[in-house]
Amino acid sequence: MTRQQDTSDRGLWTVYQDHFRSAVYTDLTHSFFPGQPRFPALPDQTLSSFLKLSEGALFEIHQYGFVGQWGTHVDPPLHMVAGGRSVDQLEVHEMLLPLCVLNVSEQVRADPDYCPSLGNLHAWESRHGRVPVGSFVALRSDWSKRWPDPERMRNTDPAGVAHFPGWSREVLTALFEERHVTAIGHETTDTDGGVASSRDGDWSLEAYILGRDRWQIELLTRLDEVPEVGALILASWPKPQGGSGFPARAVAISPGPALAGPDTP
Repeated sequence: MTRQQDTSDRGLWTVYQDHFRSAVYTDLTHSFFPGQPRFPALPDQTLSSFLKLSEGALFEIHQYGFVGQWGTHVDPPLHMVAGGRSVDQLEVHEMLLPLCVLNVSEQVRADPDYCPSLGNLHAWESRHGRVPVGSFVALRSDWSKRWPDPERMRNTDPAGVAHFPGWSREVLTALFEERHVTAIGHETTDTDGGVASSRDGDWSLEAYILGRDRWQIELLTRLDEVPEVGALILASWPKPQGGSGFPARAVAISPGPALAGPDTP
């Protein structure tokens, strides 16, 4: 067998050795626990020990009780669309995607209700080129730095209205209908901004995404440690039959120092 044949037979092993082995892996996922920030209508997590090593058991086994939309989690179409795809019906090839990070953290520091504009998207594309078809676009607001304080995450005013950033319809329309992205994600509990969801009961942006047979991940973190362009996202979750949502694990895979280009810090 020649050296060339030996290399080709190894397929993606060579890609792993040349690129993934030296890559930077950034966990974009919060650890979940009872008492964490959550959508206010949801019950808290329960956690108990079914078996304990400290009590002489052969195994340590914990028993968890939580709603599907818990912590960093995936929302499939079924979450808001009757008959839509459930968690177990999301295709595995959708779990590894090009990652684009749209950074509006500076604007959010000045205005917690800020939602991205087409100007933000066009500025990103002027630096990096058009958002790739089939990619995952994450909205970086740095809101996750408020975790795990429920009050700071919710950020309510004296009237009980929440103030946190969300997406905008114009940007989502451009991403899904013109760039044809696969999914989006954000650092807050909702796709829609705090004022829209808490004061107006308006979740139309989330309904728009899921109604297009797309999915999203909420409550991402550490997006400030990921380059705007050039990384991949590995998003995974368990496979509950007919599941309307479930905690997810999201990891950004960025080029290592030897492969970093001019757009990669």
